[in-house]
Amino acid sequence: MSETQSIKECTAFCLAQRFDISALAKLLSDSTLIRIIKGALLIEDDHSWSVIFAYGAVVHWNVSTEQQIKLHQLLLTHADHPLDAIEEDNFTFSLNCPATRIVEDHIEIESSDPILIFSLSQGMAQSIKLASFETNAITTINNTSYIPRSLAENGRIKLSRHNIAKIRGQLFLTKSDIILNYDLLDTPDFFWEYPEYESFYGVIAKYLEIAPRTEVLSKKLETIHELFEMLADEQKHRHSSILEWIIIWLIAIEIAMTLLDKIF
Repeated sequence: MSETQSIKECTAFCLAQRFDISALAKLLSDSTLIRIIKGALLIEDDHSWSVIFAYGAVVHWNVSTEQQIKLHQLLLTHADHPLDAIEEDNFTFSLNCPATRIVEDHIEIESSDPILIFSLSQGMAQSIKLASFETNAITTINNTSYIPRSLAENGRIKLSRHNIAKIRGQLFLTKSDIILNYDLLDTPDFFWEYPEYESFYGVIAKYLEIAPRTEVLSKKLETIHELFEMLADEQKHRHSSILEWIIIWLIAIEIAMTLLDKIF
């Protein structure tokens, strides 16, 4: 096995909701060889690559742990909403193989063409961003699973109006964050300009099951939406009940005052 065909490490991370790519490009261009490709940054250094995507993901190819940590520290200083739990996915890869394919998390790559590396990184970055969405959706669903159960057992949700409003707000944030970024899971626009590289992206996207996982995520979003609507209905019901009791008490007071006038 030649030097370039030796097994190397590849790791994908989702660190934050977004990166400020423009600010990062200015900082990194002074000391590092970078390319700006469709709003992403490709850092090259002697058969090592890091690809940074604006939606908070970064993919490292043959980059030491020390270099990764150093770059992550820089990325997080120019990030919106860093994640509490960082998503990570690990692979191995070899260069100059007969064809590009992936088997049991080992990627065989036919050349060290940076655009080919970038194309593969697109699928890996989408997958790790999708993992972040999945974690967020599952956590939200698990944290609110007691709500439909309480409604089924007691006929009402045992929460104050204030707490219901807070939970609705959290559900809305989770849903809107995923929906606003849902287009990130489509085939990247990059391949309109470089159609000859789309097959490489397809290899990764198929292996990491991006399309079926996106459909499952859509079902989870439907569950979150149903919870949101359920809480909205509960709030409306409680508000209506309060108004009804106010009307009842006003009528009772009016009747009492009428009776008192007649007595005295």
